[in-house]
Amino acid sequence: MSTGIEARPTGLATVREVVRVSVPLMFGMAGNLVLMLVDRISLARYSANTLEASGPAVFTATTLIMLTTGIVGITRSYVAQAKGRDDQQGTLDEGANGLLLAAVLCVLLLLATPLVAKVPELSGQQPAVEALEAQFLRLSTLYGSVMTLNMALSSYFNGMGRTRVPMTVGLIGQVVGMVMTVGLVFGKFGLPELGMRGSALGTLSAVSVMFIGYLVCLPRGYAAGVGRLLRRGPARVAETLWQRLGKGAPAGGSMCLEELGQTAFVWLAGGLGTLALAANNVALSVNYTAVIPLIGLGIGCNILCGNAVGAEEFAKVPHIIKATLAVCGSYVAVVAFCQVLLPKVLLAPFGLHEAGPQVVASAVDTSRVLWTYSAAFMFSMVGSSVLECFGLARYGFLTRVVLMWVLCIPIIAVIVLTHHGHAGLLPVIWVVFSFFEAVMAVVCFRRIRQAVASRENQLVPSVTSV
Repeated sequence: MSTGIEARPTGLATVREVVRVSVPLMFGMAGNLVLMLVDRISLARYSANTLEASGPAVFTATTLIMLTTGIVGITRSYVAQAKGRDDQQGTLDEGANGLLLAAVLCVLLLLATPLVAKVPELSGQQPAVEALEAQFLRLSTLYGSVMTLNMALSSYFNGMGRTRVPMTVGLIGQVVGMVMTVGLVFGKFGLPELGMRGSALGTLSAVSVMFIGYLVCLPRGYAAGVGRLLRRGPARVAETLWQRLGKGAPAGGSMCLEELGQTAFVWLAGGLGTLALAANNVALSVNYTAVIPLIGLGIGCNILCGNAVGAEEFAKVPHIIKATLAVCGSYVAVVAFCQVLLPKVLLAPFGLHEAGPQVVASAVDTSRVLWTYSAAFMFSMVGSSVLECFGLARYGFLTRVVLMWVLCIPIIAVIVLTHHGHAGLLPVIWVVFSFFEAVMAVVCFRRIRQAVASRENQLVPSVTSV
């Protein structure tokens, strides 16, 4: 329990702790980005049909898997709070709760396979493309189930602050995934040529290796935590998992909405014409490179703030947030420098030299405003992550629904529908998109300030002194 006297960390010590916890997570995110690019490039080069089928199939699978992994990801905040309370058994029990919740979601995901495989029938694509999409989606629920289990296991290590374990396990799995994806898509390295199916099996190989790696690294007491949970009886187990589902579902839903919003933006940008669509595809790749590593810093901030909330040291939370934003800001400043002053150098690896002069000009203009999204995303991502460790993920979810789907997307739709063919407006809609991400950040930080002031903890309210 809190003594009422909270130690005030020094700024440098907090920055060191943020770097220690977050940098391995950034490397893990960068590895995911490289694996994703290898997968996309392999499918794009295999055939015209796999190129056409890969977008809808990968998007559908990613959205579905983000829901289950997002729900299970709440385990990280529970473990972090238990760690903050110095409750060793509590960390193991919270990890076990997350693993059982993941197992239940895996079963549901696998049962949904026949339904998921029918989604391509709604697209109206050519039969050959539909068949490829269905082929990929049947396997996506299988690798998605393993990813959901991995999320539960990595959340235990992350919540404990042992972020090097997920980084190491993830990098090994990602290397295996890259080799297997290229081998199984094209029939290289003695592997069979499976095309679209090879892409899904390559991902399954990667996440299976990660699963084995996590099992090897688990402490001995982890299995005992699972046993303690099961011995409580079916009614208590169901009650516990239902509570976890109630706290995790808004986080998973928020991740889904964010992915759907990004996709809606891409489709709307296409409404400005084929020139704008081509320029935006290049700019989008650059934007992914800029923002995905930031997610690792947001998770690190979530872990450290969760430790502080669990220890009832609420005064530490603003210091951790400021230190995280300082590290994030340094990264974004470097990225922004390149986007504004060296756009052609940054865009060249993504095929800019093969595009026409009008596409190049539009992509360069767009690149010069992408820093606005990186900066806004940095604040909103940190704010959303911190809300989750207070048990306030539902607040973030509802805020995103209103800002993105009631305001942002409709406004961009109006701009696009009234200016079809005006590719010069592509930078404008990026700035509008960034503006609402910034508003999301402001709303999140206002709620965090209120939660800190009132010493609020809706995740584990019984241990706080609200």
